[in-house]
Amino acid sequence: MKFLRVGAPGSERPAVLGEDGRVHDLSAITPDLDGTFLAGGGIARARAALAAGDLPQLTRPGRIGAAVARPGKVVCVGLNYRDHAEETGAELPAEPILFMKDPGTVIGPDDEVLIPRESVKTDWEVELAVVIGSRARYLETDEEAAACVAGYAISNDVSEREFQLERGGQWDKGKSCETFNPLGPWFVSSDEVGDPQTLDLKLWVDGEARQHGSTRNMIFGVHHIVRYVSRFMVLEPGDVINTGTPAGVALGLPGTPYLRAGNVVELEITGNGTSLGRQRQTIGQA
Repeated sequence: MKFLRVGAPGSERPAVLGEDGRVHDLSAITPDLDGTFLAGGGIARARAALAAGDLPQLTRPGRIGAAVARPGKVVCVGLNYRDHAEETGAELPAEPILFMKDPGTVIGPDDEVLIPRESVKTDWEVELAVVIGSRARYLETDEEAAACVAGYAISNDVSEREFQLERGGQWDKGKSCETFNPLGPWFVSSDEVGDPQTLDLKLWVDGEARQHGSTRNMIFGVHHIVRYVSRFMVLEPGDVINTGTPAGVALGLPGTPYLRAGNVVELEITGNGTSLGRQRQTIGQA
């Protein structure tokens, strides 16, 4: 199933995309797509209501918001694709590199992304986002980790490389600027996605292909990541994990211009007979 949130910022309503391409209102099931919905069996209830024809159609859904209402936390994995590590000259990590991203960065898939003031190196990163569906702590097996995943979405882990790498301190400086995490257009339930290690990721800037990778090239697979993170922090329903980006970012391509106001960035993830949708952001200036 494909779940999305539609409406003006701050006034989104929960919805589900039917197989016929029609958008159906989930407001009778839940006030929002959040941790309460996921932990309370919301996906199963929504599936049953849709099959029964109990969900009214939204004929003019309008803007699409972030696929999940503001997460409690956004956990990110750095250097998790072999080709990305190679293009940046970094050694392959022995364990997942973790950092946090301000949940306030999460915006809709087509919302404007703002270049921070004083920025000269704002970069793009198409990533597979994992939406956590049940509490995860000290998981022992990949099977336990898989059971905690509600679904998957497209994430653009926008990054300011000078802030991240040249200004001292943690990576968070270059990762947590406002609008730096478009998420969506929907999250697809894990049963529909199937194997998360067989997905194709693509990103274009002004129509020019910049990234084209596969989750097959991850150093640490999705379920390993969820299990690993659960050893260091408790994951709650509605939390999001950004699982890393393939090669093709500006940082790894000398001479490639970083983002500037007016650029258009598009992202797509497909595989296993389904689509996680497509994002399209126009770049603005803070």
